Amino acid sequence: MTSSKSTAGPGRRQILLLLLLFAAPLALAFWLYYGSSWRPLTHTNHGTLIEPARPLSQPGVLAGKWSLVVIGSGEQGCDAACRETLIYARQTWLSLGKLASRAQRVLIPGEGCCDDAYLQHEHQGLVLLRATTPDTQAWLPAFPAPLERSIFIVDPLGNLMMRYDVRADPKGLREDLKKLLDLSHIG
Repeated sequence: MTSSKSTAGPGRRQILLLLLLFAAPLALAFWLYYGSSWRPLTHTNHGTLIEPARPLSQPGVLAGKWSLVVIGSGEQGCDAACRETLIYARQTWLSLGKLASRAQRVLIPGEGCCDDAYLQHEHQGLVLLRATTPDTQAWLPAFPAPLERSIFIVDPLGNLMMRYDVRADPKGLREDLKKLLDLSHIG
């Protein structure tokens, strides 16, 4: 009888030690996340987050899909910088693969735009919104400067939420957009 008590004690201690070994990291993680003010300094987005997100009044065509919005510039409505931005948006959209059906490309051109033959040939499926319509005129002040060489993301609910500079790493926009599409159940 005495021998069974002496062997049960070390086995129980080993089980408790194993439980402590596996529970301690979890307890530490909970304490760091919920019990302290420490937060990692890094962020996972590549674009500039627009905080708070700016709801666009009556989003119309922008509602229902994730939208990559390019705002045209230049005297002719879409100069070389605008065309470069459109190409960047198109390539990003194409790289989404099967997720591309949940996103759309939108151009809000300036005055005197656009070369329709160029847009139809090079940018099939591009949604063209004239800056002269009342809805579009109401949205334009919500877009933060600089507008040139920028792609803006509008969520399916019509909220302006991110801005990308096309001179930055092109993979950043694609990675952020893929992450949004993977995690989102809307649009």
